[in-house]
Amino acid sequence: MTNSELIVDLRGRLIKTLNDFWDAVAEPCGLPEWFGRNLDAWSDTIETRGISAVIDSHDILIVHVDEQGLFDRHRQEATILASVFDGQQNRLIVHALV
Repeated sequence: MTNSELIVDLRGRLIKTLNDFWDAVAEPCGLPEWFGRNLDAWSDTIETRGISAVIDSHDILIVHVDEQGLFDRHRQEATILASVFDGQQNRLIVHALV
C-alpha cells in the first residue's frame, strides 16, 4: 500500500437507492464488471480487499455523500451501508446540506 487515501466525493450527486450508490462508486473505486452490487460484496471489497486494484492501492477509502436521497433522515438501507464502513480504514462521511 502507498499510505494514501482514496477519496470518492459524491457530493452534489443525488443518490436515491443502493443501485445509485453502486453506479456512483463503480468507476472511481475501479469495481470490476462482475462486482455483486450488494452489501456483502461491498464489505468484501473494502474490508477483505483483493477485488479492486484501485481500492487495494490505497490505505484508506473515504466516501463523501450529501445528506439527501438514500442518506436522508437515517434510512435503514443507508444505516446498513454505513455499518459496512469501519470508520478507520474505510469511512463514509455524510454532509448536511446547507
